[in-house]
Amino acid sequence: MRISVFEIEGWEQERFECMADEHEVRFESRALDAESAADHADADVVSTFIYSDVSAAALERFDGLGLVATRSTGTDHIDLDWCREHDVVVANVPTYGDNTVAEHVFALLLAVGRHLVEAADRTRRGDFSQAGLRGFDLQGRTIGIIGTGRIGAHVARIAQGFGMDVVAFDVQEDPELAREVGFEYVSLEELLQRSDVVTLHVPGSPKTHHLLGESEFEQMKPGTVLINTSRGTVVESSALLRALGDGTVAAAGLDVIEGEPVIREEAELMHSVFTREHDLEMLLSDHVLLRLRNVLITPHIGFATREAVQRILDTSCQNIEAFARGEPQNVVD
Repeated sequence: MRISVFEIEGWEQERFECMADEHEVRFESRALDAESAADHADADVVSTFIYSDVSAAALERFDGLGLVATRSTGTDHIDLDWCREHDVVVANVPTYGDNTVAEHVFALLLAVGRHLVEAADRTRRGDFSQAGLRGFDLQGRTIGIIGTGRIGAHVARIAQGFGMDVVAFDVQEDPELAREVGFEYVSLEELLQRSDVVTLHVPGSPKTHHLLGESEFEQMKPGTVLINTSRGTVVESSALLRALGDGTVAAAGLDVIEGEPVIREEAELMHSVFTREHDLEMLLSDHVLLRLRNVLITPHIGFATREAVQRILDTSCQNIEAFARGEPQNVVD
């Protein structure tokens, strides 16, 4: 089999090289798109990360593709309908860092709640003033978890350790989990009205696009803290900016933002501005968010620990090896 691995860094290659005895393995630092796909048109298998554009335009460039092995849980960067219609198997990594991402939620929450970045910056400058650095306790606060899959469930467990009250919303409730962990399922409206902290743990999809928009922010209590480690498209950037401006949202910790795939590449950003391929209001809002003192944005590193990344690489290679044996695993329906 010819295997092309996209968006791969040098230190990650070793895990895939173990398959080189039986298969032809090629590495590509670029993301997969229509242009880069053309250079790998004979690939039987492609492995990508979330910044690849696995759209029909890219997939059509392959002569006999059989498997897309994404090194992620989410598949919103893949045209699943095209893959189904053309008998291309899509395999993902169902679980790799339930605790990893959940821990990052609380890293963000503690950082914005205790002004850690500004405090550290001050002391580096020799300024030990405490003015404006008063934070808040987590104990006794209510955290609202939107999405109670593996990561959301782990967030609930950690929140219990901090002595927080936990409410949750999910379109598919898990009563047994709620009893085991000790949280209450409520409607989205009630969650927004009751929560001091709102954290998002849903996949990126048309159904979750702008799940939090202007009307949802209007339902929040003044001074809410928002944490998003899921997908940037779940939160409408311009609506968040307005909520920060009027005090509805006191602070936000974001590992993802709506325009992330564009903003992370300067050339792509400039192209978007001139061709208007993307929502300019959204891009402007994201740039303002990046500069607000009460907003902490990390570069999509919620998954990025040594242990979690190794699990991602291991599972992705196992998915490819299983496909080669004719026994596909972790197949996305």
